[in-house]
Amino acid sequence: MTDENSTTGAYVESGKEFTRDTRYIESRITADGRDGYPVEPGRYRLVVARACPWANRAIIVRRLLGLEDVLSMGMCGPTHDKRSWTFDLDPGGVDPVLKIPRLQDAYFARFPDYPRGITVPAVVDVPTGQVVTNNYPQITLDLSTEWTRYHREGAPKLYPEHLRAEIDEVADLIFRDVNNGVYRCGFAGSQEAYDLAYDRLFARLDWLTDRLSGQRYLVGDTITEADVRLFTTLVRFDPVYHGHFKCNRSKLSEMPVLWAYARDLFQTPGFGDTVDFTQIKEHYYVVHTDINPTQIVPNGPDLANWLTPHGRESLGGRPFGDGTPPPPPKPAEVVPAADWVPVHSPA
Repeated sequence: MTDENSTTGAYVESGKEFTRDTRYIESRITADGRDGYPVEPGRYRLVVARACPWANRAIIVRRLLGLEDVLSMGMCGPTHDKRSWTFDLDPGGVDPVLKIPRLQDAYFARFPDYPRGITVPAVVDVPTGQVVTNNYPQITLDLSTEWTRYHREGAPKLYPEHLRAEIDEVADLIFRDVNNGVYRCGFAGSQEAYDLAYDRLFARLDWLTDRLSGQRYLVGDTITEADVRLFTTLVRFDPVYHGHFKCNRSKLSEMPVLWAYARDLFQTPGFGDTVDFTQIKEHYYVVHTDINPTQIVPNGPDLANWLTPHGRESLGGRPFGDGTPPPPPKPAEVVPAADWVPVHSPA
């Protein structure tokens, strides 16, 4: 990583709280093509990084809905510099479909002076090589509502109409205090900003504990978009956020209800099999030099306990409603076993 592209100073601003730039590219891919981007099999490429929680959402939803054959997926490596995510996992460091080494190339193809962060997930229009959108909350909702013609048989209803208001309300609270809350702790530039974010984070986790004590899922009796959004933060909590982001009142594994809930989802096809713990740890500890200048990646924690029994079946619920689990991942999209759950299981 060259000095001019170093991420040092990119995340923490001394004396200030962390504020996420939520101005995303608003174009949408819709069934009627009203923004000029109609749903078409094979036309678009979803660019993700397994390390990123926001991208992990899109990976899960695409898999649950069975869209692998109509929406291809490009995979960035776990680290990036100040300029862009890169395709360093691919031969020659070039995405085999888009033929670009950096995701920024797709952004600049449409917006030559694009002024904001080059983020994943992003959907790229393959024929033009131009980014369509990086609006990650809308991407997953549109996969559920606009791509229905191409959902697999038995695909779950992740955003059912009769529950949308409640899903939106719960998801908004989770984003503010948990998904973004861990970053507000980790990137706080003052003690006051950190204290505020820390208190809000654990107050919301306590609220979620109460909510999930008597019901298996966040909204209704099946998995919804809200569960996907919470899961990608919880699965990163002990490996990263507890230590790296100083979210250390409790480990996830010390919060019994949330720990069982997270294991329940992890062991559900489409969730845990999208998680690459090795890439997750490498991303946070190497890229965030503001808070980990040595770039040393910790060896722990032991993650084999993700596969222990969770007991949440006793609460009832039907993970996929009237639908069915997704089939196993495509061979090219399988997470290496050693990256999924390390093999040093406790005796």
